Amino acid sequence: MTPHCILTAWHTHEHELRAFLLVRIGNQHEVDDALQELFLKLTRQGDAFCAVKNPRAWLFRVTRNFLIDHLRTAKTFVELDPNVALPLNNDEPSAIIKLEACLLRNLTELPDEDKSVIEQCDLQGQTQKHYAQQHSLSLSAVKSRLLRARKRLKAQIIVNCQVQFDENGNVCCHVPR
Repeated sequence: MTPHCILTAWHTHEHELRAFLLVRIGNQHEVDDALQELFLKLTRQGDAFCAVKNPRAWLFRVTRNFLIDHLRTAKTFVELDPNVALPLNNDEPSAIIKLEACLLRNLTELPDEDKSVIEQCDLQGQTQKHYAQQHSLSLSAVKSRLLRARKRLKAQIIVNCQVQFDENGNVCCHVPR
């Protein structure tokens, strides 16, 4: 049986949560699904929820976290016009493809710590969470380490391979070393 404090909090704040989600999600059916998920999270708290000092704040914090996860995992698809042909240039590989050899060469010159995190997380597809567990690190430490390693690799590639960018910030050309 659901504790009375849960039902009271839900009935008191459900309309606010619905409005909050509707503005951010925009689809009534997705909002209904989200509210159902939130209610399940609330009921899983059981009697522990009754000790919460500010139920409204708790509900909105959980709702914001849910919304962040929802938006992070949402997949957006754009329909391609089948009548528009994609440009094919089979003669010359793109500048970014040609840059791969330079990237791999510069990767070997990084410190072992940088090389390890880039190879495992970026090239081999290992999750940052798994890397953290494997190396007895916190997830935030791995994220910081990976970000710093990427910056160092990028700086090294730009200098060593003389990378140039077009007006959109895309790699247009480089000089292999």
